[in-house]
Amino acid sequence: MAGPQQAPHLHLAELTASQFLDVWRHFDTDGNGYIEGKELENFFQELESARKGAGVDSKKDNLGDKMKEFMHKYDKNADGKIEMAELAQILPTEENFLLCFRQHVGSSSEFMEAWRRYDTDRSGYIEANELKGFLSDLLKKANRPYDEPKLQEYTQTILRMFDMNGDGKLGLSEMSRLLPVQENFLLKFQGMKLSSEEFNAIFAFYDKDGSGFIDENELDALLKDLYEKNKKEMSIQQLTNYRKSIMNLSDGGKLYRKELEIVLCNEPPM
Repeated sequence: MAGPQQAPHLHLAELTASQFLDVWRHFDTDGNGYIEGKELENFFQELESARKGAGVDSKKDNLGDKMKEFMHKYDKNADGKIEMAELAQILPTEENFLLCFRQHVGSSSEFMEAWRRYDTDRSGYIEANELKGFLSDLLKKANRPYDEPKLQEYTQTILRMFDMNGDGKLGLSEMSRLLPVQENFLLKFQGMKLSSEEFNAIFAFYDKDGSGFIDENELDALLKDLYEKNKKEMSIQQLTNYRKSIMNLSDGGKLYRKELEIVLCNEPPM
């Protein structure tokens, strides 16, 4: 009897960026950016049979135990779901540009600095051509050899992975999915995104003199208020880290309305 249909390329050989995306898409059936629930079970069964086929087997016999062990190892933020960057750790990817990104933009502060450099027109988006420059610099930093076709493939793959609405450009929160979960403070704001009206009211409240920018202390107070209003817990350490990361978007210590709007609003400013 024929076995279940194999997922595309789910073996432990090295994958190209495009193949990795095929595997991801095969299992993230609802396209929500996670493999979870039934998707996770399917993924795990495929992975186990691929491992057996490759002669890699773990000591445990019980599938449930194996799955627990597996999740403990790879589900870094213990939310019971696997996200794309976590999956990149499981599948050896030929040119694992996700991990390459991690090593060189490992903290949210570095990510915001890089973002500020490449979102040259301050639109709150990185366009395809800006993304190409971003990746090219990243690969140089990592001393990874690449040629023009390879760079083109990476750019297209990242767009296919993260450009949720298919407009050919990446918003800040789309791009930040490349960050390690524990560093991704933008994810923490997901449930607290503001409408333009709410944002304008809050910004006006903290920008007392109407200069159009706020400083680090005002940002500190604004973030604390935002967290209290949403009844979210946040340690002093986290607050300091988030504040530093957001201040990387500032211009010499002045955080302008537009920069903060990119982080706190549902949609980047038009």
